[in-house]
Amino acid sequence: MRLLLVEDTFDMAEAIMIQLDRSGVACDLAKTLAEARACVDVQRYDVIVLDINLPDGRGTDLLKDLRSVGDRTPVLMLTAEFSVDDRVSSLNSGADDYLVKPFDHRELEARIRALYRREQGDKAEEVTVGALIFNATARVARNADGPLNLTRREFSLLELLVRNRGQTMSKERLFEGLFSFDDTDVSMNALELYVARLRKKLSGCAVRIETQRGLGYKLEADA
Repeated sequence: MRLLLVEDTFDMAEAIMIQLDRSGVACDLAKTLAEARACVDVQRYDVIVLDINLPDGRGTDLLKDLRSVGDRTPVLMLTAEFSVDDRVSSLNSGADDYLVKPFDHRELEARIRALYRREQGDKAEEVTVGALIFNATARVARNADGPLNLTRREFSLLELLVRNRGQTMSKERLFEGLFSFDDTDVSMNALELYVARLRKKLSGCAVRIETQRGLGYKLEADA
């Protein structure tokens, strides 16, 4: 999952990014509306977490801009205010959810994953493909023999493939879902390495990662 966090309070932004990084979410940070606009101009995101009050304006301005051009990326608004008017305004502007500061980071992550699941068309937390049982919220992937021993990025790669099972995912889309702008020293070869490792660990799960030559990869259940 690739996420944009728009938050100008450094301590809060750092804590959120640490939590999300541990969960395998590739997270870009924008501290102003201008930085956020620059990010969305060049990168597609699965979820945007957007603070209402920013140094150069209000997050709802960016939200309105996105919705006005048909961008339906799920947006979760953060607010330090308890005003009902602010919350209603955010939802009326096209926000998918909101969270009032201070909040538990586990709740933030749970809401982010719920938005991501909804956007991908998976309402259930637990997904079964072949003999593979996948639960992103619990951070568990298992077969009949028990949990699979996956690294953080292997799990994130599997989540992308599971959420888009049966569809060909381009290498570029998978790469963007695993690595943020901060991972400037990572090449496309790293993605191929993770795919090779994940293939080995999925043996016995009755699923396979198919290489679509020149197109990308696709997760399929064995016949």
